[in-house]
Amino acid sequence: MANGFGSLYVGASGLQNAQNAINTTANNLANVDTKGYVRQQVRYADKNYTILKDSRANVNMQQSGLGVSIGDVVHARDIFLDKTYRQETGRMSFYSARYETATYVEDLMQELNGQQFKQSVSDLWQAFQEVSTKPADSTKQNLVLQKADLLVSRTQKLYSDLQNYQSNINDQIKDDVDRVNTIGNRIYELNLQIQRVEAGGTETAMTLRDERDSLLDELGNYGRIEVTEDATGFTYVDMEGVRFVDENRCYNMGLKAADGTGFYTPYWPQQSDVEKGQYVPVFRLSGEISSEMNTDIGSIKSKLLVRGDAYGRREDMASEKSYGNIEGCTLMEVQAELDVLFSNIVRSMNDIYCPNTETTSAFTSTDGVTYPAGTKILDEENCARGVDGEIPPRELFTRIGIDRYTKVTGKDGKTYYVYNEEDPDVSSTRYAIGTITVNSDLKRQITLMPAYKKDGSVDYEMGAKLAAAWEVKDMKLNPYDQKPCTFEEYYDKMVDQLGIEGNTYKSVTETLSGAVSSVDSKRQQVSGVSSDEELSNMIKFQSAYNAASRFMNVISEMTETIVTGLK
Repeated sequence: MANGFGSLYVGASGLQNAQNAINTTANNLANVDTKGYVRQQVRYADKNYTILKDSRANVNMQQSGLGVSIGDVVHARDIFLDKTYRQETGRMSFYSARYETATYVEDLMQELNGQQFKQSVSDLWQAFQEVSTKPADSTKQNLVLQKADLLVSRTQKLYSDLQNYQSNINDQIKDDVDRVNTIGNRIYELNLQIQRVEAGGTETAMTLRDERDSLLDELGNYGRIEVTEDATGFTYVDMEGVRFVDENRCYNMGLKAADGTGFYTPYWPQQSDVEKGQYVPVFRLSGEISSEMNTDIGSIKSKLLVRGDAYGRREDMASEKSYGNIEGCTLMEVQAELDVLFSNIVRSMNDIYCPNTETTSAFTSTDGVTYPAGTKILDEENCARGVDGEIPPRELFTRIGIDRYTKVTGKDGKTYYVYNEEDPDVSSTRYAIGTITVNSDLKRQITLMPAYKKDGSVDYEMGAKLAAAWEVKDMKLNPYDQKPCTFEEYYDKMVDQLGIEGNTYKSVTETLSGAVSSVDSKRQQVSGVSSDEELSNMIKFQSAYNAASRFMNVISEMTETIVTGLK
């Protein structure tokens, strides 16, 4: 009888645990399409044994089993695949952001569709070719004026669009940093909840772990992370080599806005001294970008690089040192190159309409100001004049806020027209995008455009110089470029370089996308839910449940027969 009732417990354990396995399988099937859900697997184990007789030497232990139990419900993950997946998604995000920027800039230049920006340069070149043959022809002069005005407006519009895109990326950086902080805070909260659930050692906080792992996967898109878990289930997260989440808190990133541009730089508040203005940046932007060194991971770093820390200017292209500060910053590079092209066209044309020479000796003005030898002044002997013969002649492009020359009367009685030099630190003195407009005097009366010699004859030599200036090869794309080029060739180099970068980033992104898909496929083989496999398990566990039920029926009938037979 005792043996019979003991068998009932064995059957009951079979029923109970088969039912638990069915419930686990049903949960898997219900979450087959749930993002971040990890498959749960039932592992059976023996229940306790009853010792019937002490063992002796060379004799097996005589025991009676009490059935089966659920030893564990496994949360199936592969930490090595997780690490690889997060690293490769971060790397793919890095190059994807760079490819997106290159494509957008090409689109702004209308290189992918529509009228190319180059057309405005070519149109101005064509206008100067025509006016070079008849410098005093008002129709041809008007054409130059129109095309010059178009070039100014299109250049300023393109530069403004690039600035707006920088601001857009800046907003994205802020949103990304806010999201990273939100993820970090939530991971810390989940760590505490998981510890509480698993403290007894009898239960695994699977739903909480799924959420935490999903957040870690997302966090890997934004930067380089390292994840470790201790014996209590607490996960520690390092980001860019600095502890981000530990047992005490999540160390949220701060954002420092630059004066003037408002560009954000993420920094670590716990390592910075804000009162002293000492900030420790989260991302190291200098140095080589390399997969071997893992310096090409994370969309935030990529966006910081393509945005740059300022607006590009032609001074950034002046030397290897200055160029090194913007190299790799796509938007700043394009802005600086555009400024170089535009200012070179402007200064070349102005220097022909209003040529300069240098004084051979010092002179002193009636105000007592001494001008040293080598001071730039208007070359009155060789400059052309407008129909009114006025000196100095009108330049085609004027700076907003400052004239080309300052009239100075020397103590020697001579009148000098001293050239107002450009100052890189004072924007209004620069021949640059945003500070230039077409001469308003010429817009009011086109015949004031310089076209006549001092004696009143048409200055055909000046016309020839205007045409020849477009064939001069004295421009280089950057300090490392060894092949001088013309204005139009310079623009072609700009676009070619941008296209090469875009194609490179596209190729790398596609390659990494395949690698990420491959790793994710392997992860899904371990942790993903297969409906076919789960349905197979459902049938298996249902069969086990039915078998346990029949077993109990047999034991019940046997017990009934025995009890009835005792009457």
